[in-house]
Amino acid sequence: MENTTLSPNFLVSIPENIVKQLHLRVGQQLTCIAKEGNIQLIPQRDIQSIRGIFEGANPENYRERAS
Repeated sequence: MENTTLSPNFLVSIPENIVKQLHLRVGQQLTCIAKEGNIQLIPQRDIQSIRGIFEGANPENYRERAS
Protein backbone atom coordinates (compact mmCIF):
# COMPACT_ATOMS: atom_id res chain seq x y z
CA MET A 1 0.00 0.00 0.00
CA GLU A 2 1.29 3.43 -0.93
CA ASN A 3 0.18 6.85 0.28
CA THR A 4 -0.15 9.99 -1.80
CA THR A 5 -1.44 13.52 -1.16
CA LEU A 6 -4.14 15.52 -2.89
CA SER A 7 -2.63 18.79 -4.16
CA PRO A 8 -4.36 22.20 -3.89
CA ASN A 9 -5.28 21.74 -7.59
CA PHE A 10 -6.91 18.36 -6.79
CA LEU A 11 -4.10 16.39 -8.47
CA VAL A 12 -2.81 13.05 -7.19
CA SER A 13 0.60 11.56 -8.01
CA ILE A 14 0.66 7.79 -8.54
CA PRO A 15 3.67 6.23 -6.80
CA GLU A 16 6.39 5.07 -9.21
CA ASN A 17 6.32 1.42 -8.15
CA ILE A 18 2.57 1.25 -8.92
CA VAL A 19 3.14 2.92 -12.30
CA LYS A 20 5.74 0.25 -13.13
CA GLN A 21 3.67 -2.63 -11.76
CA LEU A 22 0.64 -1.65 -13.86
CA HIS A 23 2.72 -0.60 -16.91
CA LEU A 24 1.10 2.85 -16.96
CA ARG A 25 2.25 5.42 -19.51
CA VAL A 26 2.39 9.20 -19.44
CA GLY A 27 -0.81 10.52 -21.01
CA GLN A 28 -2.71 7.26 -20.50
CA GLN A 29 -6.33 7.86 -19.54
CA LEU A 30 -7.75 6.47 -16.31
CA THR A 31 -11.40 6.01 -15.42
CA CYS A 32 -12.15 7.42 -11.97
CA ILE A 33 -14.96 5.79 -9.95
CA ALA A 34 -16.21 6.75 -6.48
CA LYS A 35 -17.54 3.59 -4.84
CA GLU A 36 -18.39 2.86 -1.21
CA GLY A 37 -16.26 5.73 0.10
CA ASN A 38 -13.24 4.79 -2.04
CA ILE A 39 -11.76 6.07 -5.28
CA GLN A 40 -10.87 3.55 -7.97
CA LEU A 41 -8.61 4.46 -10.89
CA ILE A 42 -8.97 2.04 -13.78
CA PRO A 43 -6.47 2.28 -16.66
CA GLN A 44 -8.14 2.48 -20.06
CA ARG A 45 -6.68 0.12 -22.63
CA ASP A 46 -5.70 1.35 -26.05
CA ILE A 47 -6.84 -0.55 -29.12
CA GLN A 48 -3.37 -2.06 -29.66
CA SER A 49 -3.39 -3.77 -26.25
CA ILE A 50 -6.57 -5.72 -27.07
CA ARG A 51 -5.56 -6.63 -30.61
CA GLY A 52 -6.06 -10.34 -31.26
CA ILE A 53 -8.42 -10.87 -28.33
CA PHE A 54 -10.86 -12.80 -30.56
CA GLU A 55 -8.24 -14.59 -32.62
CA GLY A 56 -9.39 -18.12 -33.38
CA ALA A 57 -13.04 -17.43 -32.57
CA ASN A 58 -15.43 -19.45 -34.70
CA PRO A 59 -18.31 -17.27 -35.97
CA GLU A 60 -19.90 -20.21 -37.85
CA ASN A 61 -22.83 -20.75 -35.46
CA TYR A 62 -23.24 -17.09 -34.55
CA ARG A 63 -26.78 -15.75 -34.88
CA GLU A 64 -28.09 -12.26 -34.34
CA ARG A 65 -30.96 -11.91 -31.92
CA ALA A 66 -34.34 -11.05 -33.34
CA SER A 67 -35.55 -7.65 -32.15
